[in-house]
Amino acid sequence: MNGRHPALRTGFLAIGALLIIVTPLVALLPGPSGIFTFAGGMALVLRNSSWARRQFARGKRRFPKTGHLADRALRRPSARRRRDRAAPR
Repeated sequence: MNGRHPALRTGFLAIGALLIIVTPLVALLPGPSGIFTFAGGMALVLRNSSWARRQFARGKRRFPKTGHLADRALRRPSARRRRDRAAPR
């Protein structure tokens, strides 16, 4: 996967899952804090779990418009590659 120690990857994965789980509670607070909590949790989970990445890719293929928005929001390199490919030359 990447060069991180397995314990560190597991820790980041757990923190990401915790952020995703806490998002509905944080969303009750005024302001857009729930969006940032969810996005941060998703970014941590996607960076540290190959299973989550496969599921994310499957969802993007099934729902391309939503997948494109998620890529842009998470600032994923794949969004940048697709945008560069679609740009007129």
